[in-house]
Amino acid sequence: MNRKHRILVVDDEPQIRRVLYRSLQTRGYDVRVAADGDSALQMFADWAPDLVITDLAMANMGGLELCRKLRAKSEVPILVLSVKGEERTKVEALDAGADDYVTKPFGMDELLARIRATLRRIPTAVADAPQLIELGDFRVDLEGHSVHVKGKEIHLTPKEYDLMVYFARHSGKVLTHRALLAAVWGGDYTEQTEYLRVFIGQLRKKIESDPSNPHYILTEPWIGYRFNVDN
Repeated sequence: MNRKHRILVVDDEPQIRRVLYRSLQTRGYDVRVAADGDSALQMFADWAPDLVITDLAMANMGGLELCRKLRAKSEVPILVLSVKGEERTKVEALDAGADDYVTKPFGMDELLARIRATLRRIPTAVADAPQLIELGDFRVDLEGHSVHVKGKEIHLTPKEYDLMVYFARHSGKVLTHRALLAAVWGGDYTEQTEYLRVFIGQLRKKIESDPSNPHYILTEPWIGYRFNVDN
């Protein structure tokens, strides 16, 4: 029997914690809650959740700092909640390591959909699809969930990995913004171009020798991106 997905909810509002705890437990998730970033970090170390949902505005340690501290030690998916819906705030959260961003107030159906999308992975066990992709300097092991560039393993967050797998499966093709967003985040995200901009930047920092002059992930102006493995 598969164990339940573990979700750690971090929010300094007791009512939000109670609502999310009850709602997520009712939907079959194993849930724990924390009122601040410090206790969340301790709970994370002791419990190892599959997903962290955190508010941005909290006393002492805010959500951005919590994201950075979690990302420094783990690739756990992070979903941020905030009353601020500006693109700048979303980009800051994504830059800090978040995988997704939900603006308060939110409907529970929307949040549950975001949770499913965040926990979801691009399928690696596609019938007749190769489980090892070797292209130029890249070796993508779908079964081992690892990526090597020039023989060196690159540690990627879940969404960075999903993006890398999609690029590897479509090497040399021009991929539109909408196609990439739909494939990696889901059909509800096709207008969230800031997500793609942030994650492409993060991926370039990890795989390119000079992220400002990329060789592998090329920008196709006004269209999207192309993964280039030619030497």
